[in-house]
Amino acid sequence: MSNTVSWRPKASDIPTQPGVYRWRDERGRVLYVGKAKNLRQRLSNYFAPLPSLHERTRRMVLTARSVEWTVVGTDIEALQLEYTWIKEFDPPFNVKFRDDKTYPFMAITLADEAPRVMVSRNTRIKGAKYFGPYPKIWAVHDTIDLMIKVFPIRTCSDSSYKKAMQTGKPCFPGQIGRCGGPCSGRVTIEEHRRIVDEFVRFMGSYDRRVIADRQRQMKQAAEEQRYEDAARFRDQVGALEAVLEKSAVVLRDSVDLDLFAVSEDELAAAVQLFTVRGGRVRGARGWVLDKEIDISTGDIVEQALQDVYSRGGELPREIVVPTLPDDVEALETWLTDLRTESATDGRMRGRVQLHTPQRGDKANLMQTATLNAAQSLMLYKTKRSADFATRSTALADIQEALGMTEAPLRMECYDVSHLQGTNIVASMVVFEDGLPRKDQYRRFSIPSSTDDTESIYQTLTRRLARLDDELAPVEEVGEQRKRFAYRPNLLIVDGGQPQVAAAQRAMDDLGVTGIQLAGIAKRLEEIWLPDDGFPVILPRNSDALFLIQRIRDEAHRFAITFQRQRRKRDIATQLAEIPGLGATRVAVLLKHFGSVARLKKASAKEIAEVKGIGPTLAASIVSAMGTAAQADEAAADEADADEPATDETDADETDADAPVAATAPE
Repeated sequence: MSNTVSWRPKASDIPTQPGVYRWRDERGRVLYVGKAKNLRQRLSNYFAPLPSLHERTRRMVLTARSVEWTVVGTDIEALQLEYTWIKEFDPPFNVKFRDDKTYPFMAITLADEAPRVMVSRNTRIKGAKYFGPYPKIWAVHDTIDLMIKVFPIRTCSDSSYKKAMQTGKPCFPGQIGRCGGPCSGRVTIEEHRRIVDEFVRFMGSYDRRVIADRQRQMKQAAEEQRYEDAARFRDQVGALEAVLEKSAVVLRDSVDLDLFAVSEDELAAAVQLFTVRGGRVRGARGWVLDKEIDISTGDIVEQALQDVYSRGGELPREIVVPTLPDDVEALETWLTDLRTESATDGRMRGRVQLHTPQRGDKANLMQTATLNAAQSLMLYKTKRSADFATRSTALADIQEALGMTEAPLRMECYDVSHLQGTNIVASMVVFEDGLPRKDQYRRFSIPSSTDDTESIYQTLTRRLARLDDELAPVEEVGEQRKRFAYRPNLLIVDGGQPQVAAAQRAMDDLGVTGIQLAGIAKRLEEIWLPDDGFPVILPRNSDALFLIQRIRDEAHRFAITFQRQRRKRDIATQLAEIPGLGATRVAVLLKHFGSVARLKKASAKEIAEVKGIGPTLAASIVSAMGTAAQADEAAADEADADEPATDETDADETDADAPVAATAPE
């Protein structure tokens, strides 16, 4: 393999000005569109030695046969031209955002003679005002039902409205009190327009002064003994309060912003948008994308903003993002221009600002949105591997890629977890026909080990030693079951060449043959086989790679969960070994402080305040806890950094190698 592609242009031919570049294949098809503040500097990164490039970037460069560029005057022009070309050419290596679901919106057709309110999934109705998106379609209907009690506007279809206006007979929804438009015969077109404006104003601001005004009118009507009017105002107040209760309050009433969160791995990413108006979460929307080439979080954020607001989405002055893009100033200017163009009043003017939250309510909201994004990413991968046709294709592709004689109908994956060499544990997860078999998961306690490869060797040795037992007849005794099920077709270890070599050594020592072995390296998602100097590269967006990645992530999650349980148990054991501190007092201590972390930070004086704990015993506790506190906290940080974003809790520890009922979501 040459050091770089043979058709590389001379560096002196590439300008140093800002511009947009396009990579083309041998047929002239545009493969990728990008922008740069310095074209020469950016393109030189692609022409670096091929082995140093990210695997997916290297694939794009090797597929291309030419690169061309266009110089522009400013970064803003580069941003606009890049987006225009991406939409025009639809390059296969650029990010493609796909909604993780189709969301319903509340739409008010302001361009109509008599605007109507309706539920719509079409966000391109000319002149319409949208609110949402809503999580479920019934949530939109409920909100509309409440709102038309206060602001009775048109709900009938266009055909019903036209027929009613021609005949002078109210539309059917108007006859049953479900339509308040001019077709109902109750208001004129001008009066109806004023009610529509009030409807839109309240939905856009959630201004409680509207409720206060209705309450004042209710009291006045009651004082004047107009009790029917007072009851109507009372019902309107209740309806408006119900609308407000359906939107969670997260920030001050005056805060309007859009918040974007990102959860990603090597292959895919999920973006979550929280729309906050009047301090309330008005809607949540999500996208998923497959990473065709290596792309930074800032680039994902930038392209998400372009995708959302170029379609005419409502643009607030404040946008909160997890990471600022490199050309944030140009992006802010571009968004400000869009906001000004769409301005209908003075409220829509002003510069758009992007920032990342550091602390406080916005940081908390970002954490919530990130958890939602992580959940969307997990569900996206789960759905891909749950479909029967998809699973069949994935298993067939794995068989072909690894050179197996038959499809891997049973796969077992192993992972090791520890805290700086202590509390070493391993996990085994099982997938049959591409689906998890949680009743056959196993957990292993490793008494001592020098490194991860030794731990893998010990785990596989204990597992493979039971293969002969699986061939014997099954004898059930009461509720007992066999420790392991039938022989696997494929063993997967989390790691690269060293881990695969350790697993192969375990198989060789036990004389085990007929089982395919592979390892998955996390950095580039490469598949390593025994005695192979080069990895197997599965297509980046293939169902086979998604399935292998999912079983690896499940093994990692299961190992981390077990390791944390061991850590908690060891803390209790450590306390119980202190003279004078039995199980009862340990329970009282942990209940008083609420967590081990708080107990470690407590002084002897604070611990002595606990019932049954004197000054001498408190000093012993501080001494015992202090010796391990720093190491344990550092190790806990390391484990937290590696753990997937899940909140499941597995069953308590049983004997090593015993079956465990895991509770991870399907």
